[in-house]
Amino acid sequence: MPEGHTLHRLADEITATFAGRVVRTGSPQGRFADSAALIDGQVLVGAEAWGKHLFIAFPDERFVHIHLGLYGRLDVVAGIEEVPAAVGQVRLRIVAADRDWHAYADLRGATTCELVTREQRDAVVARSGPDPLRADADPGRAWARIRRSRAPIGGLLMDQAVLAGVGNVYRAELLFRHRIDPQRPGNTLRAGQWQAMWDDLVVLMREGVRTGRIDTVRPEHTPEAMGRPPRRDDHGGEVYVYRRTAQPCHVCGSTVRTVELQGRNLFWCPRCQPRFRSRALQ
Repeated sequence: MPEGHTLHRLADEITATFAGRVVRTGSPQGRFADSAALIDGQVLVGAEAWGKHLFIAFPDERFVHIHLGLYGRLDVVAGIEEVPAAVGQVRLRIVAADRDWHAYADLRGATTCELVTREQRDAVVARSGPDPLRADADPGRAWARIRRSRAPIGGLLMDQAVLAGVGNVYRAELLFRHRIDPQRPGNTLRAGQWQAMWDDLVVLMREGVRTGRIDTVRPEHTPEAMGRPPRRDDHGGEVYVYRRTAQPCHVCGSTVRTVELQGRNLFWCPRCQPRFRSRALQ
């Protein structure tokens, strides 16, 4: 499932390509046809992301709300001479055209594609935790949930009602970078630890928006610095533990492990992230 930086990149790309232009909207697949007709021929105002939700704004406070889910993708193509015919199950197509310039965006396979009002958009946002990529984000909202919860921090970081935009990659890498046991109860963290994690997320995810990939290793652990081959994985990016099961940790050499937590694979290094033991039980 795409993580938050991908949605913010898409929002920026849609805004840069279509904002302020009259667009044609349609649904070649047919599932979004009635809603597409309501915004067809309107000016696209812009797009924004909140966590893993994308909102494309149109006049009269109408928004196309998109959640890509596990299999969705939104492709934006600009600067072409002619828009090709839609291929495959395109639920939403957005087209902009000038005399010698054309652009289009095709949405396929998304979990959610719906036309919503401002009130409905705000309700989705209200159910979401703070997004580290938004300037208006309040990390204190996430901390208020974490500090009261006995659930594992590894699960809380993936709860979009606690923290918006973090997925399996950022979750695993953030916990490793801060040497935190993924099974540690949220209410045992200190405020300073959470603030350090939040600040790190802001930096890591902004870099993800800039490059389009997730890189989490520090300079001393890059392939060039360590003299090791670069990572080869369809997710791209240099990481410490994500999808590195049974491989040696870049920091300590121990074997990276994986376990299922709340239905998702969790990756961690047992030496760099030692098991948490409460002082109350010692």
